[in-house]
Amino acid sequence: MKIDFFKYQGAGNDFVIIDNRSGAIRLTTAQVNFLCDRRFGIGADGLMLVEQAEGYDYRMVYFNSDGNESTMCGNGGRCIAAFTFHSGLAGAEQFFTAIDGAHKANILPGDLVSLQMQDVEHIDIEDKASILNTGSPHFVQFVEDVAGIDVYTEGKAIRNREQFQPKGINVNFVMNTRAGLKIRTYERGVEDETLACGTGVTAAAIASAAGKTGKMTVPVEAMGGMLEVSFEKTDAQHAVNIWLKGPAKMVFSGTIEI
Repeated sequence: MKIDFFKYQGAGNDFVIIDNRSGAIRLTTAQVNFLCDRRFGIGADGLMLVEQAEGYDYRMVYFNSDGNESTMCGNGGRCIAAFTFHSGLAGAEQFFTAIDGAHKANILPGDLVSLQMQDVEHIDIEDKASILNTGSPHFVQFVEDVAGIDVYTEGKAIRNREQFQPKGINVNFVMNTRAGLKIRTYERGVEDETLACGTGVTAAAIASAAGKTGKMTVPVEAMGGMLEVSFEKTDAQHAVNIWLKGPAKMVFSGTIEI
């Protein structure tokens, strides 16, 4: 079977995107893993299908590079919005659905996309780290020198703690800077550090507002580029009206046989 695909990246977080509005494409776990493989396939942190959904512009179906369908991916959501806009499948103001529910997306000048994230309903504090769900579960630990962290080793150990099983958790190491935050993330499903993680950036920004309430905007520097999170902290446990903004660009397109 030959498949037409598009490769997009958002702050270095890269994705294979396939138009499956016909519903004809059914990928196995092994096939998704192959397509995401950086040596034998196309190469990506994840894969997304664009599918039809009644009442929405489209449905986003997201798979991690290990081949398994996963929870929400923020940079993936921004990239799929850019793809559907560039392809004429949706307009500059979008309304789509994903595994965690409905999302709005706005296409902005300069290859920027702003994506509305789900409200945060609960934040746990454990060993000076914040644990919260921003569409995917995240562990956020603030450190003094994020560049000195062994993200793979330390992130993997936290991701595999018994308390987070059986699905594990994404792990973020975050440092305060004069300009905002710096972040490095170990992503479950990729099982390695990625250049950016949209839900992780969102979690870090909200965690940085501990003890604060009101509307705020937090710039976050990931390994692959700058992102920005705007939100309103209503109390210690809740954040609403959350928007993740950053770049989303097409890298290349092609056809592959599987």
